[in-house]
Amino acid sequence: MAYNTEELYNLSVKYIESENLFFVEDVIALLGISKSTFYEHFPINSNETNYFKELLRKNKSATKVKMRKKWGDSDNASLQMGLYKLIGSDEERKRLNSAYIDQKTEHTGEIKITRVVKS
Repeated sequence: MAYNTEELYNLSVKYIESENLFFVEDVIALLGISKSTFYEHFPINSNETNYFKELLRKNKSATKVKMRKKWGDSDNASLQMGLYKLIGSDEERKRLNSAYIDQKTEHTGEIKITRVVKS
């Protein structure tokens, strides 16, 4: 089946913006075409594909900002703790995480590997 590239482009932009999409795979699914067909019309490093990726990145960023705002405004301790872990320093995260394990391994000397042959 032959697809019109301009129509696919316009639909892609429309879906990304109206459905607040985050992934190229979602665009392809909504277009109802195969991945190979999509990339035949919009090669990986084409201006069109780069534009789609920029729109998707903006959707992701805007959604993350909205979620973090909701978490900060919430009275839910779990959401507030999640936000704090995202924005806190490494030291603060270590102190908040009761399961934190600081593991360091040092070795000096020779490492010998012995091959065991079972008969």
